[in-house]
Amino acid sequence: MRSRGSNRWRFLGQILVCACWSTAAFADPGLPLSPTNIFAPASTPAKSIFDLSLFVLAVTGGIFLVVFSLLLYSVVRFRRRKNDDGWEPPQVYGSNQVELAWTIIPILIVVALFMATARVIAVVQKTSPPSNAIAVTAIGHQFWWEYRYPDLGVVTANELHLPVSDTAHPTPTFIQLLSADTDHSFWVPRLGGKTDLIPNHPNTMWIDPQETGVFLGQCAQYCGTQHAKMLLRVYVQTKAEFDRWIEQQRQPAVTNNAAAQGQKIFETTACINCHTVSGTVANGRFGPDLTHLMSRDTIAAGAAPNTPQNLRLWIRDPNKIKPGSLMPAMELNEPELDALTAYLETLR
Repeated sequence: MRSRGSNRWRFLGQILVCACWSTAAFADPGLPLSPTNIFAPASTPAKSIFDLSLFVLAVTGGIFLVVFSLLLYSVVRFRRRKNDDGWEPPQVYGSNQVELAWTIIPILIVVALFMATARVIAVVQKTSPPSNAIAVTAIGHQFWWEYRYPDLGVVTANELHLPVSDTAHPTPTFIQLLSADTDHSFWVPRLGGKTDLIPNHPNTMWIDPQETGVFLGQCAQYCGTQHAKMLLRVYVQTKAEFDRWIEQQRQPAVTNNAAAQGQKIFETTACINCHTVSGTVANGRFGPDLTHLMSRDTIAAGAAPNTPQNLRLWIRDPNKIKPGSLMPAMELNEPELDALTAYLETLR
């Protein structure tokens, strides 16, 4: 059995390795870039927060160097010597100059940090949406994300698609944050700071992704048993790719004759109480919209890849993938399970 001390040193070593890796990835562009790397902001709000953190680090680093230098000087200058016979340096009682210095200088530092922080908060929270902004409503559920594009007539889940924002002609995305149940928090480290979703208290944030790719995020507020698996993915695409995605998401569900039995099972069970499939009788709002389910890379809010095997397991017993999930097991027999899975695989 490992001792408590060895576990402590092991834990500190892991932290040091992670810190060194993050710093190395920031310093060397040749290293693989983490999709959650806070040292590589890809949006104006994230860059503002990053620049502020560097400023705070510089100020606190300067304070550390001054204090450490004074401490080192005192240790060396007034160290005990061999020929000391109880001698003490002159004692100073009261100094207006020292007292003014350690009062005024900290006040100036605090004011500077306050002003810099207030400026970043104003940039992040007080920016008004331009006419070409993309509007998205993000709704946090236990334990998944719902995304609605009110101006574009699209509803999806867990995977947020956005157009890249050209710095010459910015196309920002303004997100209204709502909660359907308890507190959640929307956080995509490379795109912006975390913002809470609070029941009955709408919140807003904005991002303007300046490079294409997949950016990973996480609910950053403990919201229940599956908080750790309430993941989110942001797909930043070119304008043409985003327009094609929107057009595809606007289409009703298309199924084939082979999946007719599965559709019948879907429409005659409790599935329709929670899920929507455009063009069918299913119009539930408690669970994700499934109209284009198979166009998503993951299921269960990023907990598993969206494969036929995982989809079948998810229908059979959601707790096998996401313990504590609010989706119930449907208690279907094998032929019904096969038919329902085949039907859902046609929803592209």
